[in-house]
Amino acid sequence: MDNKTLLDKLNSLSIEEKIGQLIQLTGDFFEGDMDTVVTGPLKKLGLSASYNVYNTGSILNITNPEKIIRLQTDYLEKSVHKIPLLFMADIIYGYRTIFPIPIAQACSWNYEGIEHGASIAARECYEEGIHVTFSPMVDIVRDPRWGRVMESPGEDTLLAKKYAQSVVLGIQGSNLDCTVPANKIAACVKHFAAYGAPVAGREYNAVDMSEHTLREYYLPGYQAAIEAGVKLVMTAFNTLNGIPATGNEWLNRDVLRREMNFDGVLISDYAAIEELIMHGYAEDEASAARLALLASVDVDMKTAVYANQLKNVISGNDHMLELLNEAVYRVLKLKNDLGLFEDPFRGLQEIVKLSTSSILSDGHKKAALSLTEESVVLLKNENDLLPLSKDTKVALIGPYADENSTLGMWAIKGDESDTVNLKTGLLKHVDPENLSVCKGAYMLPVNAREALGKYADKLAVETVDEEALLREAIWNANEADVIILALGESIYQSGEGGSRTNPTLPESQLKLLHELSLLGKKIVLIVYSGRPLVLTEVVGKADAIIQAWYPGTMGGEALANILYGEVNPSGKLAMTFPRSVGQIPISYNELNTGRPNLKENGSYRFASRYIDEVNEPLYPFGYGKSYTSFEYKLLTISQKEMKKNESVDISISVTNTGTYDGKETIQLYIRDKFASVARPVKELKDFKKVFLQSGEIQNVEFSIDEEMLKFYDREMQYKSEPGEFDVYIGSSSQEILLSFSFVFLPEDEHE
Repeated sequence: MDNKTLLDKLNSLSIEEKIGQLIQLTGDFFEGDMDTVVTGPLKKLGLSASYNVYNTGSILNITNPEKIIRLQTDYLEKSVHKIPLLFMADIIYGYRTIFPIPIAQACSWNYEGIEHGASIAARECYEEGIHVTFSPMVDIVRDPRWGRVMESPGEDTLLAKKYAQSVVLGIQGSNLDCTVPANKIAACVKHFAAYGAPVAGREYNAVDMSEHTLREYYLPGYQAAIEAGVKLVMTAFNTLNGIPATGNEWLNRDVLRREMNFDGVLISDYAAIEELIMHGYAEDEASAARLALLASVDVDMKTAVYANQLKNVISGNDHMLELLNEAVYRVLKLKNDLGLFEDPFRGLQEIVKLSTSSILSDGHKKAALSLTEESVVLLKNENDLLPLSKDTKVALIGPYADENSTLGMWAIKGDESDTVNLKTGLLKHVDPENLSVCKGAYMLPVNAREALGKYADKLAVETVDEEALLREAIWNANEADVIILALGESIYQSGEGGSRTNPTLPESQLKLLHELSLLGKKIVLIVYSGRPLVLTEVVGKADAIIQAWYPGTMGGEALANILYGEVNPSGKLAMTFPRSVGQIPISYNELNTGRPNLKENGSYRFASRYIDEVNEPLYPFGYGKSYTSFEYKLLTISQKEMKKNESVDISISVTNTGTYDGKETIQLYIRDKFASVARPVKELKDFKKVFLQSGEIQNVEFSIDEEMLKFYDREMQYKSEPGEFDVYIGSSSQEILLSFSFVFLPEDEHE
């Protein structure tokens, strides 16, 4: 449908029909006859009895293809203008083939693999009739207390930008001219903006940050998604400097629409327009509707505010009517970009008729396995305990030893019965007589379950005394050569609403680890979690530590492949692991301060330091061990003085000096030594992930250009400044192996 036809369609709608396009409901509104609808869901949501559900624009979280066909067919029969419904769903990191959680994916530093995983999720969604998914989430996070760390790409802006671009291209494809092709769906970047920085790490809490920090670190991820062509943006629940994001006209209209050039659909998060009242920002529903429309919010997700109030809000107000028309046009354009006016089912009828599906295909599972293997991070490997010999007698112990619930909280269509758990994975490598398996402890002690609310019912019922579990674990451990201890937080301790003041392993599991550590056996600890945990008290009790995250459908097989050396771990942390809760929030790219804690000053009190803990994290950003070793050597630097439109080109050699083939992620950091705004001690500006066979030498090239030197100055202008820059190249943000300096002098500095 061309633009003129689309505008004609818009102009043919009544005010009520236009407003309907901005409403998102769930599928139960279309069940039964109209009398049932009025007395059921309509009443529950608070919608006016006069509201016509057949004006509604979109449906949330219906994922059954037969039901989607039935709802769309019924809707089109009963609607006046035959504008198809949009079907949207929370498919964050996989539909049925579940990939590792996003924070884990970011640890792969493999963005081609991430894009491929997103394309698989999109294809499975397409085959089930879903049109839009609410991914990627690109909120920068520096506080592991926050539960939604699991959905984030971590603490670094460059990784967030690459993650945003990769996921959008995977979900939507690369056609920026509008049309979303077959096997692709529309992506929605979230949460705009700065949702990942709540005060005290508490879910839905206020965000208070300078405009400089917002622009420098938090907005670029969203911008990258927009430049990749993302069709939707979702507002955030939080206030930003006192103004709720969903009603923030400066943030959404001035910054998002005008500065960032986003012309797609802006959708509220769940009930966020109505929550403007609870924030104390809107007096009532009419005020909330007016503020949201002024802020350019197009779709009201799952409240009655727009449906009940917009007609009165725009009455007699030409400006508000114009804003309504703009919002409706954007929704109609999205439907047009998806091809819904030509085929309201996007091929779904044929897919169902022919029973053709790629869901959970061997190819999809192979891709999930590969990305999982690269997402796992080896944190410790004392005396090269790993990889294990297949002849080693192993005691697999812990709540995650034989647990299929390793998909994370947002795998809403993931089926645990499809999951390869750790026990199953190990049995692909070892004979059953060399493997004993027991639980050792419950996932959570009783007193911790109450905080989970309704999710506590999803945990296994305790039927055996915990001391009996411990005795069994000790007996099995004594009979084995090596203990593989599979511990972690419950998936319900992580995710939305999963903020924790003390993100550590549960007490019952810590007790199990302590008791087993007294046996003198070698212990390989595998940690399942949705966030970096504080592992300081754990590190000394295990000989090897593997950070598994929530690894998805193929998690057990991936971990077993690593444990037995079929795969050499290559994951690098996308988020810092603190030593103590007191260090939080923490990130590698901190400012130097006027009194840095210099090593040569020893324990000088009046420096930026703690008196009861070191400043350094337990494991830094970019960190991750391998079964092999790599040596870096600086070969050439093209110049030590760079002018405008020039670059500093660097060549280094990387040698695999160990006995295993492996992948290494070479990281390049830059420090601006002096500027009009204080700059971080280092910032990741580029990286290369390379594969080297044992003994192989490979030359790796980097190029530093002016864009890498830009930042927001005190007037919020994005620009570079002349000066001296330090360059650090290494295997993590702390393990710097090569360094040099250069000077940037734009041409006008010589005039």
